[in-house]
Amino acid sequence: MNSKQLAWLIRRHCVEMTHLSGGSHIGAVLSVADIMAVLYADILQYDPLKPDWDGRDRFILSKGHAGAALYAALAECGFFDKTELKTHYQNGSRLSGHVSHAVPGVDFSTGSLGHGLSVAAGRALAAKQDKKAFRSFAVLGDGECNEGSVWEAAEFANHFRLGNLVAIVDYNHMQSLDFCNNTLEVDMKRRWEGFGWQVREIDGHDRNALRQALIDTDNPENKPTVVIAHTVKGKGVSFMENDLLWHYRFPHDGWEYNCAVNELHNSIPDGVEDPYTPDGCPEIKPEPENCRHTVSETHHPTYYSREVEEK
Repeated sequence: MNSKQLAWLIRRHCVEMTHLSGGSHIGAVLSVADIMAVLYADILQYDPLKPDWDGRDRFILSKGHAGAALYAALAECGFFDKTELKTHYQNGSRLSGHVSHAVPGVDFSTGSLGHGLSVAAGRALAAKQDKKAFRSFAVLGDGECNEGSVWEAAEFANHFRLGNLVAIVDYNHMQSLDFCNNTLEVDMKRRWEGFGWQVREIDGHDRNALRQALIDTDNPENKPTVVIAHTVKGKGVSFMENDLLWHYRFPHDGWEYNCAVNELHNSIPDGVEDPYTPDGCPEIKPEPENCRHTVSETHHPTYYSREVEEK
């Protein structure tokens, strides 16, 4: 399976998973889907039949609230049966809303933001000291980079010259209820450079650019590498894109679910079949005033605490 196919399947699985469960964070899941697809289709060394294989690359999804994307990638890569994805967020399911290490292929439970890079750095140091060849990867959210522990880990990684450590920032420019720069203004590139990291800045939905950035991490000074991946929150479903509401909302029955599925069908890659609605959904036309809550270009968005009125 190539990364284009896997990215589409991650998005489709996650629309279904959040729809069935009433779970949150579909916007963050959709923004990170291409990153996850390139990692699992092209970059990471792993064996789904031996999840604890010592030679595997280590991976941590530090922005654990987007865990549905990781679960979908793992299921598609053979770590567990894809039918289990329907249990996401349900009582008794091991597919908890935030990432759980109870799931094969998950090394570290995440969701409390700011911890993933520290653990990834520790694993990179252990590999270096034990002369092991694996690399250590962590995907962080941009809002997560407000956590002081991220920068302690960044300083640590530079000090120990952890050239086998790669961080990817899913830089969708939104966090929780606002734009990132309205919460804390950060020059992301200069911040990482200031901590001594090798920085790659790319379009996070350009899978070829992602692949190249993640392959080409060698540098003479053996610095850790960060890939700042500019993404769109809600990427792939037009009425979710760049809309703060979809950080916490899920696709409800009716036009939200049907329109999301049908938009994904419009971009389905060759060789892929929708495992839930192979022929798409009945067309339901949304009321224009209810299908988007546009964020102001002045970067002073209003958070909509009310539910979108169902029609």
